Amino acid sequence: MSETLLIIEDEPLLGSELKRHYTRHGWDVHVAATAAEANAILSNGGPQPLVVISDMNLPDGNGLDLLEASRDVGGSAEWVFLTGYGSVPDSVRALHLGASDYLEKPCDQERLDVVVNSAARSARAHRRLYEQQHARQRRYLPAAFLGHSKYAVQVRTLLDRLRAVPFSSLVITGETGTGKGLAARILHHCGSRFGEPMVEVNCAALPAALLESELFGHEAGAFTGARGRRRGLFEQATGGTLFLDEIGDMDVELQSKLLAAIEDRQVRRLGGDRPIEIDVQLIAATNHDLEKQVAEGEFRGDLYHRLSAFQMHLPTLRDRKEDLEDLLPALIDEFNATAGRRVSKVGQAVWDTLHRHYWPGNIRELRNVVERCVLFAEDEHFPAQWLQLDDPVSAARPSDLVDGDRILIPLDGSIALDDMDRLVIETALARNDHNVTATARVLGTTRETLRYRIQKYGLHKDDD
Repeated sequence: MSETLLIIEDEPLLGSELKRHYTRHGWDVHVAATAAEANAILSNGGPQPLVVISDMNLPDGNGLDLLEASRDVGGSAEWVFLTGYGSVPDSVRALHLGASDYLEKPCDQERLDVVVNSAARSARAHRRLYEQQHARQRRYLPAAFLGHSKYAVQVRTLLDRLRAVPFSSLVITGETGTGKGLAARILHHCGSRFGEPMVEVNCAALPAALLESELFGHEAGAFTGARGRRRGLFEQATGGTLFLDEIGDMDVELQSKLLAAIEDRQVRRLGGDRPIEIDVQLIAATNHDLEKQVAEGEFRGDLYHRLSAFQMHLPTLRDRKEDLEDLLPALIDEFNATAGRRVSKVGQAVWDTLHRHYWPGNIRELRNVVERCVLFAEDEHFPAQWLQLDDPVSAARPSDLVDGDRILIPLDGSIALDDMDRLVIETALARNDHNVTATARVLGTTRETLRYRIQKYGLHKDDD
């Protein structure tokens, strides 16, 4: 499909020559002799030009005024100006308005071709970026948090309220796999900062020293191996959103530096000697109970109160199993599209198994189950044999297998090793009122090891 080129030129001979030349080079060329004709083409709602070649002085107006008017309504074409009466103020204004180039007549055709081709490449890049941004915006609407349960409706309502206000910080809580990352992306891409960058970092995935360098950046020679300057994530996210996932695992000493950056709205690179102004919307997420961590001295209270001006708690999948009716078809469609399958029929046995399962991994676990079943499907039927969810521990609460001070674990192969591990830890946590230190002592392990398994199995206390 030809790309559109608009030529605004009041000299008929020059206009026709340019049209003939660029038509031979594959352009769909439109010619306007006046500002009124050009404005009609630019505002007719049809295919918008990729590049505009415009005279500066027109019988009924000025080319610079046309450019300014097109920018006011969101025009994305690259403009190249040709003029026989060039002046410094005009050239300065043209570049200030974002014109690609400013050439004086008569202009060599080869030079003009180089300028037009360069402008076309730039315009294509801007259009791709614009389309990607708006595709993400359409993808991350509040409606992307699927479900018709009261919990899902409450979350969507809160997402709708939050995206309309310029909040500075927010904490999203919920078990692993409940969709905290999705909620953060919805708030960014549907909010006032959607055109700016969204930078994400998992605080649990990096050691404290490396995380500090990632967040604040460093100068060359700040530490061993720092060969060059690096902009930190705060700088990279300026104007947009910084998403700190698993903030509950951040080192306490680093928390104080994070608080200072938020309060002062500036950061200092490691090894740097000057502050750098920042402007970020901060979204933090955690599967920990931050209030409990504050009480135990594992999370700074001042940072918690600074971050939690707004809070959002995401429900577990086991608390909204009726939403499986919305989630399952959507996930089947997604993996049908990526894997070229045509699964469309879900039997009652599948629904019964899904509703009976405890879903310790929440929606992330459901995604894995659906992906496996769709990929292994042989026809349009959703294969129940690949669900692999029929285990007693998942189908019933752990208390059903507890007898006094003993846990009854069948050794007939019906329970996997991970399920045994989860059952022991969940029972011990319940008996110790979810006190991690006391439970670790009872089980003869460290708090760090126990916390890892609590996170792995989604065994955080449900305050509701």
